[in-house]
Amino acid sequence: MTTILIPAIVLVLVVALGAIVTGIFNKLVTYRNRYKNAFAQIEVQLKRRYDLIPNLVETAKGYMKHERETLEAVINARNQAVGGLQKAAQNPGNAEAIQALAGAEGMLTGAMGRLFALAESYPDLKANQNMMQLSEELTSTENKVAFARQAFNDGVTTYNTYRQTFPAVMFAGTFGHPQDATLLEFESEQIQEAPKISF
Repeated sequence: MTTILIPAIVLVLVVALGAIVTGIFNKLVTYRNRYKNAFAQIEVQLKRRYDLIPNLVETAKGYMKHERETLEAVINARNQAVGGLQKAAQNPGNAEAIQALAGAEGMLTGAMGRLFALAESYPDLKANQNMMQLSEELTSTENKVAFARQAFNDGVTTYNTYRQTFPAVMFAGTFGHPQDATLLEFESEQIQEAPKISF
């Protein structure tokens, strides 16, 4: 009877271990997919933001003829941010790509801040209906970016926490999860809150 009991116990242990390992694999995949989906929401909002900026610059260009350097700085910063977003979207778990995007967004936010500060000196621009509408859409988009970034960071934290806990930490590298994902933290605190635009 003991000869039958030992193989049965071994079989039960193998099945239990298989279930645990399968559960770990599935949770790692689920949590990674959640933060990737959350990044896709950031991508949608940032693309919307990037699409609004050229229209804003074109509107301002008619009034701010002597501020060419500032307008070009906004467009250059926007283009760098677009490139950073494309790289980060390919792999939201890549720390370098996420940090590059955060840096590019900080530069863009600074350039936009200078543009809006200069716009204060142009009353006709402030009264322009197109400028007011674009500014309102930009503010709304900034709020959506902040919410999407929070959801992404929550997803990354959940993934990293699970990945670092026992027994998942023992299998994560083997299952293609060799490192933690990186939080998206913008260098400039200005982008974390919607810009105060008063047109």
